[in-house]
Amino acid sequence: MSYRAMKHWPRPQSLTLAVIALTFGSGATDVACFTRLGGVFASVMTGNIVLGGLAVARGSVSLASHTAVSLAGYIAGVIGATRIAYRLRSASGSKSGEQGGVWPGHVTWALRAELVLLAGFTVGWEVSGARPAGWAQFCLLATAAAAMGVQAGAARDMGLMEVTTTYLTGTLTGLVASLARPGHKTPHRVRRFGVLIGLAAGASLSGLLIATAADAADAVPALPLGALVTALVLAHRNRR
Repeated sequence: MSYRAMKHWPRPQSLTLAVIALTFGSGATDVACFTRLGGVFASVMTGNIVLGGLAVARGSVSLASHTAVSLAGYIAGVIGATRIAYRLRSASGSKSGEQGGVWPGHVTWALRAELVLLAGFTVGWEVSGARPAGWAQFCLLATAAAAMGVQAGAARDMGLMEVTTTYLTGTLTGLVASLARPGHKTPHRVRRFGVLIGLAAGASLSGLLIATAADAADAVPALPLGALVTALVLAHRNRR
């Protein structure tokens, strides 16, 4: 597809593709963390809270510490994204910042911060040979969770009422409920289906790379990193 054609895609279509790309990256990151970073998630905090309860029941210090690190990293990421939005809004008065394409400018800045975090995660993953242990494992888990927290915080300002890019239980519930109502239209059906498929695709590809061979596992961080770059390119090329 040509640059000119992509540049003039309608905003809803571009936003849908960008959100699907981000969700693909979330799925890939969660699988990487669950399989190699202590059996916890980077973005699904509901699951981590449940795992934390399980850790208490079992008396597992390892699982409890991993869930705590992931929760702390995620919270720090959300706070970071929120502060970025607040500062840029304050600098521009009551506006949300310069339009960054398919979303406000402060969303782009937050995703750039996520890009830095994912780049750091990639370096650490490669240095550890895709099998981090000890403090390296906790540092990478905190970094991945912080990246997902930034993304979740940024997604709140994308103007999406029907989907998110990290926790998708509400998206699935809304989609099924709308389909179950006879004679009712299903708003944003493509976007809802797209993010669910994107999440599964990212998780599947990440899991396949990890299960195939050690050399293939080294490429896992490239999935969320590439997905984020794709989303940023879509936003930049579709400026109003």
